Amino acid sequence: MKPEIHPNYKDLSVTCSCGNQFTTKSTMAKDAFTIEVCSQCHPFYTGKQKIVDTAGRVDRFNQRFSNFYKR
Repeated sequence: MKPEIHPNYKDLSVTCSCGNQFTTKSTMAKDAFTIEVCSQCHPFYTGKQKIVDTAGRVDRFNQRFSNFYKR
């Protein structure tokens, strides 16, 4: 490898909005980074998934455009 052409690879402190904090390695110039969702609070990993009720929207759409293709 050529010397002095690679970026600095240093520790990066990552803080989630839920309060979870961990350290990883990165080439970012910052020493700290803030994220909105991590594995401690993401619904997929916690098993507490929210089911968004879009049935009302779909029904309303179908009702509005039900006569659109009728002759």
